[in-house]
Amino acid sequence: MDILDLISLLIFLSAAFTLVNITYLKLPHTIGLMAIALVMSIVILLLGLIFPSVSDLAIHIMEEFDFKEVLLNVMLSFLLFAGAMSINLRMLLQEKWPILILATIGVLVSTFIVGTLMYYAFTFVGFEITLVHCYLFGALISPTDPIAVLALVKKANLSKNLEIKIAGESLFNDGIGVVVFLTIMGIDERGGADSFDALEVAGLFVQEVIGGLGIGAVFGYMGLKLLDFIDNDHVELEVLVTLSMVLVCARLSEMLHVSGPLAMVIMGLFVGNEGRGDEFASATGEYVYKFWHLLDESLNAILFILVGFEMIVISQSFVLDYFALGLMSISIVLAARFIGVALPIGIMKRFRHFEKNTVAILTWGGLRGGLSVAMALSLPDSIAEKDLILSCTYCVVVFSILVQGLTIGKLIKS
Repeated sequence: MDILDLISLLIFLSAAFTLVNITYLKLPHTIGLMAIALVMSIVILLLGLIFPSVSDLAIHIMEEFDFKEVLLNVMLSFLLFAGAMSINLRMLLQEKWPILILATIGVLVSTFIVGTLMYYAFTFVGFEITLVHCYLFGALISPTDPIAVLALVKKANLSKNLEIKIAGESLFNDGIGVVVFLTIMGIDERGGADSFDALEVAGLFVQEVIGGLGIGAVFGYMGLKLLDFIDNDHVELEVLVTLSMVLVCARLSEMLHVSGPLAMVIMGLFVGNEGRGDEFASATGEYVYKFWHLLDESLNAILFILVGFEMIVISQSFVLDYFALGLMSISIVLAARFIGVALPIGIMKRFRHFEKNTVAILTWGGLRGGLSVAMALSLPDSIAEKDLILSCTYCVVVFSILVQGLTIGKLIKS
């Protein structure tokens, strides 16, 4: 199958699954699509026991469609930019400190806890794994997925302050999580903890974060001024400007070795109109918002279908011990998320007000999604435990979206 065939197949499945979900299941959009894809994956695997050619064809198609490449290098930039455009800038600035602290300290604390506890969990079950590789798993599973979280927040009946905390944190901790993951990956490639250089690691971390924020601010400001100059007279030009901003900035971020995800978030905040001052209140036209909303919904549908179908590939190396570790990893990740949220909020409560159940909602509403799966798939084949880490990641992601995603509404109402 060539790339056009694959795209055609994904768009057809997105339309068909959406119709089934709207007509019969009536689940939240992304959750429904992933659930249908998971069921179809199971059906294909069962048919493969009788007709091996069926599962062989499905595996071949999924392997041709490089999930990590498509998400990390293509879809993620568009999804983060679109998500950030919908954020109210004024409210985000009001909640900037809780968001930044949760997105940095929360991710670092969770990474450390998950990595440490999973090291002992792997040892308990009988798998030998290095501590650095456990921290890699902690880094890829700790950030909440903004794509999944934003889809959830839009449908939930939350207070505006809590909504902006959840949405803002998910956007920024995604970028921070990718940076932490790449930093630990760099340590592993240099020889592990024995070659650890704190100053060098800190320098790489600062370069990625500050560089990403900086390049995003430059592109965002220039784009905003250009959109204001166009002044909604040529809506097609405004769409082309925003598209080129995302594509060029993402490529430049990769070349300069700075965080592309953080750059996309900052650009989206610059270009969005929500909560902006009078000078640029209508710089971005309504047509641009409709275009990016449509693109966001379409890519979201394709992404969650791909996450569901990824089970076909992962199942090829799945063993019973992996399932036991997957269940353990779900509990460990939730516990680490709770501590990573409760600790900074407990300190910040001395200085500012937090709504009731904030810790519980942030913990249970911290969904993991395609980003974690993509980072797990991006692990080099030289890591012997890659299949094990990927299986645990997939277990956490499926539980997060299907169980947490479907029950968070009850927690919010309680």
